[in-house]
Amino acid sequence: MELNPETIHTVIHPTAVLKRTTVPPSQPTSKALSPLPADIAWDLSQLNPKNRIDSLAPLATPNWRIDGCTSWGSQYYATPLFMASVPPMRIDVFVPDLSLQTRLVRDVLELDQAFHMKDRVRVSRLAVSMHILRRLQNWTMTIGGADQEFTNDDGPTRRRTHSERLEYAEKYLCHLPFGSRIVFDSLSLDIKQIDITVVPTFALEVYHFSVRQFEAAWGHDVTLPPCVHITQVQLVEQIHDSTSIVRIDGQSYIFKALTSFPKYLYHELRILLTTEPHPNIMSRPVHLVTKRTRFGGKNAVLGFTLELHRHGTLRDIVPFLSSSNALTIEEQFKWAYQITSAVFHFRETSGTFYPDLRLDNIVLSESRDAIMVDFEQRGVWCEFASPEVNAIEYMRILATAENPPFDVTSAQQPYRDIMERICPEYETLTRNEKYDNYTSSYNVSWESLTPREQEASEVYMLGRVLWCLFEGVSAPQKATIWVSYRWESHLQFPEYQRTPPRLRQLIDECTKGRRETLDNQVLRVGNKLVLRADLEANVDTNPDVLSKVAREWWEKEVGWAEKYLADREAKKQNGTWDDNPYDRPSIRQVLQSLDSIRAEIMV
Repeated sequence: MELNPETIHTVIHPTAVLKRTTVPPSQPTSKALSPLPADIAWDLSQLNPKNRIDSLAPLATPNWRIDGCTSWGSQYYATPLFMASVPPMRIDVFVPDLSLQTRLVRDVLELDQAFHMKDRVRVSRLAVSMHILRRLQNWTMTIGGADQEFTNDDGPTRRRTHSERLEYAEKYLCHLPFGSRIVFDSLSLDIKQIDITVVPTFALEVYHFSVRQFEAAWGHDVTLPPCVHITQVQLVEQIHDSTSIVRIDGQSYIFKALTSFPKYLYHELRILLTTEPHPNIMSRPVHLVTKRTRFGGKNAVLGFTLELHRHGTLRDIVPFLSSSNALTIEEQFKWAYQITSAVFHFRETSGTFYPDLRLDNIVLSESRDAIMVDFEQRGVWCEFASPEVNAIEYMRILATAENPPFDVTSAQQPYRDIMERICPEYETLTRNEKYDNYTSSYNVSWESLTPREQEASEVYMLGRVLWCLFEGVSAPQKATIWVSYRWESHLQFPEYQRTPPRLRQLIDECTKGRRETLDNQVLRVGNKLVLRADLEANVDTNPDVLSKVAREWWEKEVGWAEKYLADREAKKQNGTWDDNPYDRPSIRQVLQSLDSIRAEIMV
């Protein structure tokens, strides 16, 4: 089955249970494919002149650079290279959904790879990135009408020179609202057939806060960092949808900003400004980055800067060191203890929770210490979260699903009823773009848990992180369905190869209550989804059968979640509910166990 945004709803998310279709049984087919008729084969062939791309070779002097992508291959981080100093304006390129493209275009432009790849190293090499760069190369000279004739100081009408056009393009882009969009109307193989529209994001400016608004919301007990205007910030590289490397006065920093729902950004800002310092938690923000809005004329806070830890995330470092036999037991224990200590400190001192514990959100400092980052509190994919968090999250996803590839309205009501009982304000917290919740998060699932339930879920994630550390892999899954890593895991949690026996026992205790995940039946192999049974039998997977298998798996999983939540609700009412139903250890106990095991092993 092809990867595309529709598979998110029909296979990967619990919304698969809302698609009620009957699939006839299908026999496995062999790997051999029947040849296409000659006329159809020629019409689709790349040898046919109408299907040829002019070139996908790197440009000698490109005007732009692609730093990565997101949104399943439909949004690309485009950095203008023709500007002497590039402010981090986040004016990304948006292309049509890959599911709207022909198979020829998908293959030629490598769109299926872009669906699950995110990082600059791999994305920049894809054919679609080269294609985008070639279209931008020509478009740059026409931005904002730069190629039109004009009259200067009552002089004769003339056209701008090459350098004047680039200067005009720079001024035009810098005057756009933060997060504006460069929209491609198609991905025609002939770049001259691709029309480009610039879409200013004035709507985003409505939700941006000024310093005065923060002071009114938070009071004067929260000390804000100094402000720096965005024109004083120089972009080096966009490394993630929300983070980039920038320079200010010659010093490098991380710049954190969001191009939608800035409420999550402002929530993280408040957490970082009020959290008690810890050596393994990201230090407080250094600057607030501002820009005057064209809507309302306020000096809006677009984001904030943080200390840069150049070594990157343990998601990439751990498997790299492991593959070269450079991952030592000393560092594994050090990082395990530092991460656990940071989670414990945050739980004990912040009065809130950390819902996104995975190696992606642990960076390595100059002194090779683990630093916990990302405090938006949005949550984590179900592959990483505890079963009790997933139970609520499944209900939330089903209750709030919009515009999936099938009609879901009538089937959603039971899940809406459940969410109304668990968290009556769930819709407001989920859909409201305005930052107006100054004391708690916007995470419905975690906010619905008691503090003890939250700690038990943090311990579950901690156990999975410990497994990744001591097995030397990037993630608990061999191949996460909708995202690929530069270093894919060769193991599937909870398989063990390298972890010492006492640590295996601790990890098993931390992850009590774990459930089988969808990838026990449905796998991503390269750019396609396949059934594990078909892969082992060396036969092709019928997409309809895969959808049926996924739907049946989700029906059982959602059924379990409904039963779990009903049992929780009933026992809460009669006072018999245990907030740690799987009897996991506390974070303090995990710390003590790590100390004890390290003392035994390191003797």
